[in-house]
Amino acid sequence: MQWHLIFNISKTLLLARLRQSVIAAVGVTFGITMFITLVSFMTGLNKLLDGLILNRTPHIRLYNEIKPSENQPVNLSLDYADHINMIRSVKPKERPLEIYNSQAIMRSLKEDDRVLGVAPKITAQVFFNVGAIDLNGIINGIDVLVEDQLFYFGDYVTKGNLRDLQTVNNSIILGKGAAEKMLVDIGDVIQVTTARGERLSLKVVGIFQLGIADVDNVQSYASIQTTQKLLGESNNYITDIHIKLKNLDLAPAMAPEYKKLYGTDAIDLQTFNAQFETGTSIRNIITYAVSITLLIVAGFGIYNILNMMIYEKMDSIAILKATGFSGKDVKWIFISISLIIGISGGTFGLIFGYIFSSIINQIPFETAALPTVKTFPINFNVFYYLIGIVFALITTYVAGFFPAKKASQVDPVEIIRGK
Repeated sequence: MQWHLIFNISKTLLLARLRQSVIAAVGVTFGITMFITLVSFMTGLNKLLDGLILNRTPHIRLYNEIKPSENQPVNLSLDYADHINMIRSVKPKERPLEIYNSQAIMRSLKEDDRVLGVAPKITAQVFFNVGAIDLNGIINGIDVLVEDQLFYFGDYVTKGNLRDLQTVNNSIILGKGAAEKMLVDIGDVIQVTTARGERLSLKVVGIFQLGIADVDNVQSYASIQTTQKLLGESNNYITDIHIKLKNLDLAPAMAPEYKKLYGTDAIDLQTFNAQFETGTSIRNIITYAVSITLLIVAGFGIYNILNMMIYEKMDSIAILKATGFSGKDVKWIFISISLIIGISGGTFGLIFGYIFSSIINQIPFETAALPTVKTFPINFNVFYYLIGIVFALITTYVAGFFPAKKASQVDPVEIIRGK
């Protein structure tokens, strides 16, 4: 098979119907352009929304849950071993929120090769005293440097400096909603009272905004030392250990392992936020379905154009066969035409897709709910460009295969006799 000759014949036939060929290539270009633009924008948006959850949520959380004892006294009694015991109004057992031997647990976790980092945390229920009104709130005691490194907390601090929590004694960073309710700003001092009645004055050194109202209205952050002081606890008092893994997919299997090993309750991100992964999957399915549909529609355009070309070029096909070209040669001539259209249209589609994505990425997108976002999110992932060009080639090959097969089966004798 003389590929150079086949390519020259394909080019001649392609130029003979240049207008129709350009229209087919434009169809592919449009399909690839919209595929790249839509996928880049939708995955960028998904990445933004996922980041709001993943950036601030541990992959595994170790804590002590307040719950009733699993083994009630009546169930442990041999006298009632063969009975069905119906127990109502079971009260939670007395269990400290503090994680016992937390320092040793964190040292052990840091030695685990699967663990990226470990962040201690203290959760304290408090009341913010605003005149004669007490507002419910939660103060999260954090290791400032570790929290910023693993969970990017500094990105959500819209006013002030996160590091001031570490350097300024008795300081706090308030959620934007809580700060607005109390009418406070950087440098103001607020009164905080714990559930046990301890009261402490805290200086506001920052305001954060996650973009989730339920969090911004209630949550606030202080250093671990300040929170321990507020609760009147020792330096070893820790209520939560947040774990970030190198591979998020390992979390469901590792949570039960840690629960058994360290004797604490453990919950993984997938269990805690099951609806989050479902929403992400559905958005991705819709994105790819719409994008691939555009490419398939472009493929039908190529199919119709090649069919018309074969019908009009019956004489040329008959002459090619009469001069010694086999059916296989004729088939590859028309498949080559289809692939040339796919390659040229796909290449321009990638270029225009990148241009349109870059333009969208420069459009201002400012909203009070997402203070860290300044422009529309775009995901410039090379993988999507690879998918685009590969699918363009597959679509155009399939679109050209059937007309090419039809051309290869043309009987030159019948065509010439008909003339």
